[in-house]
Amino acid sequence: MSDDETTTSTEVALPEPETALVRAPRLGVPQTDGAAEGYSAKRTLPMRVELARQLRRVRTRLTLAFLVLLPLVLLAAFELGEDDPRGGRSFADMATASGLNFAVFTLFVSTGFLLVVVVALFFGDTVASEASWSSLKYLLAAPVPRTRLLRQKAKVAAVLSVLGVVLLVGVALAVGVFWFGTGDLISTTGEALTFPRGALSLAAATAYVVIHLSWIAGLALFLSVNTDAPLGAVGGAVLISILSEIIDQISALGDLRNYLPTHFSTAYSDLLSEDVDLSSMITGSFSALSYAAVFLTLAIWRFNRKDITS
Repeated sequence: MSDDETTTSTEVALPEPETALVRAPRLGVPQTDGAAEGYSAKRTLPMRVELARQLRRVRTRLTLAFLVLLPLVLLAAFELGEDDPRGGRSFADMATASGLNFAVFTLFVSTGFLLVVVVALFFGDTVASEASWSSLKYLLAAPVPRTRLLRQKAKVAAVLSVLGVVLLVGVALAVGVFWFGTGDLISTTGEALTFPRGALSLAAATAYVVIHLSWIAGLALFLSVNTDAPLGAVGGAVLISILSEIIDQISALGDLRNYLPTHFSTAYSDLLSEDVDLSSMITGSFSALSYAAVFLTLAIWRFNRKDITS
């Protein structure tokens, strides 16, 4: 056999690389574009999977359980305590006037600190916890796009935060109605709202609190992408909120206090009167959402440029 014939037979026997790749089994074999067959970035880290995963965590269950038990603790405190013969017109003084008053009081005492901690916990623990467990790099290697990972975790944290606020107010209203009845909602100014009108005002106040807490959510998320310590992100957001509350007490600052994120935290109290003034609530909502948008943008920008080593 000649050399030309040997060369020809060899060329015929060897398959072309492209043909071999096309005929490969379709079980996760890489395609010519570098992506596995069936892969779609939109299908990675489904929200239902992340939500179920977070609901299985002990910290989530304990947090939600505490929000459910708090109204019962407050009710026990009122029943064990002595009545103040001096009377008064604060939320605490009017808490036992009706079930609606009890729910409003519960929301009022929880807005400044407890709900801030809850929202900071759910959002501050999103990315930082994955980094502390050294599982963040494996999620990104799945691969889950960074922006989608941050968005899915933020959406689950938002669901849990809203659930926590609604649970607190809902249980407080149920406990209050059962114990104190369905009387009118008595405001601190002495005005009385019927039960349907008062329930509507309470629902609107709850919605406002959720909107107001969005700035804490954005801040905690931003801190979460900058640290591997979940407690650092949560604690940092809470400390900034406390600092804002302290500065807000300095009356010498005048109108500058309007730019503090906590200045309009209790603007929903304007709903508890016959003549509702929505100006403070509108300003407070715009302020909170503006802060939230800034912090969320910074979180996305930082996370997309961060070196993931854990």
